[in-house]
This record gives sequence, C-alpha cells and structure tokens, in this order.
Amino acid sequence: MASPFRLVFGGAWRATFGTRRSLSIVVTLTIVAFAVGFASNYWLPQRLGYTLLFGLILAGLWTWSSGQGVRVRMSRSRDRVQAGESIVERFEVINDSAIPKLWLEVEEASDLPGHTAQFVTSLGRTSHRNWRVQTTCHRRGLYNLGPITVRSSDPFDIFSREMRFGHRRGLVVYPRALELPRYSAPPANLPGEGRFRRRTHYVTPNASGIRDYEPGDSVNRIHWKSSLRTGSLKVKTFELDPASHLWVILDLSSQDHIGTGDDATIETAVTVAASVVRLFINQNRSVGLMMFGERLDVIEPDRGSQHFGRMLESLAVAQAVGTVPVASILYQQSRRWGRHTTVIVVTASTDPRWQGAIRTLTQRGVKAAVAMIDLESWGGRSGAAATAVELRALGVQVNLIRKGDHIPAVMVGQIPGGGRVSGVALSADSPTNGTNGGGAAPAAQASMEMEEVLAEVDWSNGDDAVESASEETPVQ
Repeated sequence: MASPFRLVFGGAWRATFGTRRSLSIVVTLTIVAFAVGFASNYWLPQRLGYTLLFGLILAGLWTWSSGQGVRVRMSRSRDRVQAGESIVERFEVINDSAIPKLWLEVEEASDLPGHTAQFVTSLGRTSHRNWRVQTTCHRRGLYNLGPITVRSSDPFDIFSREMRFGHRRGLVVYPRALELPRYSAPPANLPGEGRFRRRTHYVTPNASGIRDYEPGDSVNRIHWKSSLRTGSLKVKTFELDPASHLWVILDLSSQDHIGTGDDATIETAVTVAASVVRLFINQNRSVGLMMFGERLDVIEPDRGSQHFGRMLESLAVAQAVGTVPVASILYQQSRRWGRHTTVIVVTASTDPRWQGAIRTLTQRGVKAAVAMIDLESWGGRSGAAATAVELRALGVQVNLIRKGDHIPAVMVGQIPGGGRVSGVALSADSPTNGTNGGGAAPAAQASMEMEEVLAEVDWSNGDDAVESASEETPVQ
C-alpha cells in the first residue's frame, strides 16, 4: 500500500542519518574518560565515560525518532504565471507519531528569485502545523521548486536526520504582455481593406450566428445555450476569414543585445514581442512566432488562447544567445511569407543588411513593421534613429523604443508620411544611404545581398536542420 506521502506527492521520500562535528568531540571525550578511568582505576572518569556513552545512545535514538511519522503536504495555486503576478504555496507538516517533535526545520529547494520557503517548528504528538508562502514572480523564465527537505536533530546537535519529500516541479513565468491600445500592423493585400467574410458550411474559428437544426448537422455545431433558451435545437453558422497571417520575428542575436537582469535589452524585446502577440490573438488574428537562439524556434500561425500559451512559453525561456543575425533569418525564411503576410521584426540591430532583407520582402508584397530597440539609450552603439528613418523611407512602419519608455505609449499605430516615429522626425525627403535609398533596388543587387549574408552565417544546426524546421507542420 502506498504511503500517505505518495498519495499527496506521487513521489518517494528518503531519509539520511548524518553526524555533526560535535559527535567527534563527544566520542573523543568518551574514549579519553574510559582510558583514564581504567588506567588509574578511578571511578570518576569511568562514570563520566559511561555517562557520555549513554548520552550518545540517547541522542541517536532521539534523532531517529524525531523523523518517525512525519509527513508533508504542499499545494501551489498555479504552475504558470505572468511576470509581476504571485504564486501562493501552502505547506502542512504532520506528526502522526505519539512522540513529540521538538525541532523540525522545513525548507523547499528553489531557483526562483525572491522565493523563500523555510521555517522552523515543533510539533506535539499527532498534531500538525500550516504555513502560507506568497511569492511575486518578477522575472520570466522556467524555474524549479522542490523537493521539500525536513531536518531534525537531538538537543545537543550531535546527530542530524534529513528527510526529503516530493519531487522537483516546474514553474513557468511568462513575460509581461502589455495592452497596446494604439498599435496596429500594416494591412495585408487582401480585398476590402484586408478582410472579407462569407458564409461557409465548414467549421472555422469565426462563428457568425445560429440557425435551426437540420437533419445531418454535426453534434459539435449545436449551440446548447441557445437551444436551452429557445426550447429547440440551434446550430452555429460560420464564415470564412481570409485575414492575413502575421509573423513576429524576435532577434536573439547575442551581438545585438546588452545589459543584464531586468534592465537587459532582451527583456524589453521579449515584452514587446509578447505584447504584440497578445494584441493580435485577442483580435482573433492568425499569429506565428520565429526566433533563433540556441536553435531555430518556429511556431506556425494559429489562433486561440492555447496557441497564445505556447508562444508565451517559448518567449519565457528566450535568451540572447544566438549567433545568427536577423538578416540571415529574414533571407533564409523569406519563402514562408507571401503577399497576404505581415511581418513584425523586433530587433536592436543596426546592420544595414537586414534593411535590405526588409526591402526585398516589401518588393514581393509582404507588409513589414519594425519595433526598434535603441541600444544607445542603454549605453550601447548608436544608429537606431538613423535606421528608423531609412526604414520609414521604404514605407515600413517603425516604432523606436528607448530605455525607460512606457511601451504602450511608444507602440503606436501606422504613422502617415511626414509624421514622427516614436520621437524620430521624418519627412518626405528623409536622407537615406545608397543601400537603402528610395525606390526599388534592382533584383540582381537584392540577390547579391542575400547570397552575401547567407554565405557568412555558420548555421549552428546545419542547413538541413533549418530546412527541416521551416517545413514543420503547424503546431497542433
């Protein structure tokens, strides 16, 4: 029969019986007392030796019994939270034994920043104690909590006993996904301002209304609330939605990010990417995510809260450790994107080659937008403002984000020509360099740029790996 702990945790516990430095001292004194007593035939050292020996035996039995009948229960409010939210853990330490526990130290192992679950208690016979620990999760990432360690010892701290309960459990802290009330992506080349709808007999994500049930209708199309309210079966009707796919490209190149901890540019970039994804998922748009850190990570476009959760999980562990520049990603993966696609690039790179990749995409009818992280405001290299001007001259929507900016305030929608892009003055005759000047570049020049960029890249996973990744089926 499984122990009560196994029913709670689904894992095993183990106990270790350890010793302290004080044991060596007591053992040494015991040996010396016996040696002196028997050598001198004097009763006092002998009695001292017997007393110390009896004390050692008593301390060992005490420590052994202090762990008997101890159980631990733990519950956590949730295993997935967003940065800035809190988790609540409840601990219960139970003594099923008739022997009181005078000193128990309970500690949960964790690598979550700011999380401390450690306390000392004593328990009477057949009693229990409860604790509640609340921790605010400030930093995105994947963390481990557990197992729980219970330590006990004798009053003289000669012996110690350590018991471990449960197993390691993961905690995912999603990045912040802010509301962007004034942001909108450039529309794709679809009839009627990018969206039109018409009735269909297929089941699509877009329910348009209800009608009376007809023989042959599938059960999964029945709208039960309306059926109960009206007293007759009602089924949902659907519409086709040819809205464009929207891709968020997050640049994880280590050369394009600086800073550490919460002040790092990668944290701002991830927050921007998560906020953009949230905005368009809430609009029922089909959104995909692509980034290249240690490997190429591609989440095919889809809709819905579950899809949003998958993208947040990928963003939670994204780190600026990539060796592939954003220009190479745009060139290599450009075959994914057609005329009905909008690409939003989140980057801090000022390399003019990726601007050429954007120009090539726009010439093919792909709509592009850029969220530009200004490294100069973090104490890094300059050039972000000039890059924003050059991209805007190509007709690309640009938002420039500086350190300390309130992201929803600077992530504004489409800017008409001659306006301002997040504080960068633009005009119809904004100067550009030869590479990114106004007008379409010749096809031969674009092809040469692409081959030059791809030739310099050492794809860590190999070309075959990238090719297979780009042919993955959509995430289910």
